Amino acid sequence: MAKYLSQEWLDLQRELAQDFPERPGATARMQYVVTGTPEGDVKYFTVIDNGVMQENTLGTDTGAEFTLSTTYDDSVKILNGELDANAAFMQGRMKVSGNMGKLMSLMPLTQSAEYKAIQAQVAAKTEL
Repeated sequence: MAKYLSQEWLDLQRELAQDFPERPGATARMQYVVTGTPEGDVKYFTVIDNGVMQENTLGTDTGAEFTLSTTYDDSVKILNGELDANAAFMQGRMKVSGNMGKLMSLMPLTQSAEYKAIQAQVAAKTEL
């Protein structure tokens, strides 16, 4: 089991995501901020190239095209499938800054059956 929001957890995501089929055009540099965790605010970033996760690392990416921010409680609900990330955004529970068009271009990817299967595997191997 990987501790939620640790580098080990990010590495697990990256490892599981390698089975994801290539998606031409699904390319982005994303910054995540999770506020109010037991260890304080946590920042990490993800680099996707044509649907394939290239990097998933703790820290800040100065080249990120957009930033997604959410509370720890809501991020746990998203992880466990109790809150859809798109619904969290629409309800104002997930804030987005930066290139909204780039984020929207990834929506088909995050709604795919393959993505949801990987998300479920990550949740099953995560320790809160």
